[in-house]
Amino acid sequence: MIYGVDAGSKFLKIVRQGALCPDECAGQDEGTRFIEHNGNPRHDNHNGEALRYSAARDPGRDHIGIEVHAPGVGRLLNALAEDGSDHVRLYHHDAVEVLENEVADASLDEVRIYFPDPWHKKRHNKRRLVNPDFAALLVRKLAPDGRLHLATDWQDYAEQMWDVLDATPGIANRAGPRGQVPRPDWRPQTHFESRGQRLGYGVWDLLYDRTGN
Repeated sequence: MIYGVDAGSKFLKIVRQGALCPDECAGQDEGTRFIEHNGNPRHDNHNGEALRYSAARDPGRDHIGIEVHAPGVGRLLNALAEDGSDHVRLYHHDAVEVLENEVADASLDEVRIYFPDPWHKKRHNKRRLVNPDFAALLVRKLAPDGRLHLATDWQDYAEQMWDVLDATPGIANRAGPRGQVPRPDWRPQTHFESRGQRLGYGVWDLLYDRTGN
């Protein structure tokens, strides 16, 4: 059910697409953990650069990455092995199914969703990852005082994120309604992002805190 496993690693595993194994891979060990999902091949994040960056700088936390782009999964696995980052699990599978089937409720200290596919054509907007059902799922999986961080370079998608998340019970926008924050130091700036900013394009970082019980 698992491939690309370093026999000496406790956490460096990849789940084969379509073959989920909750008992073995869902992160049963105690400790803080977060999930990161990368969705847009235009950005370096699609190759797992943000997850690699986080894993190297935060070795005390369990990291769980979700990626459907197979070449990106392979490159990231090699990079993590090179870094000696054995506290990472990678899922090559649909993010919604992983969260629904393999992650216990209230178990994630943080969820990071960087540059999900904007599906910019209006007729494709319904395919966007961030919608009311997905937001409710994230709230269920976040631990008390957990954090949700999203980044997009598509203003229309940022507007939709605000529409959905500001109205979702159980989370609060740290910057206030329809607010954004400067890029946090835990999210590396991608080459595509830097080039876009030089051309005058924007990037929106949204930060939400889990509230209530």
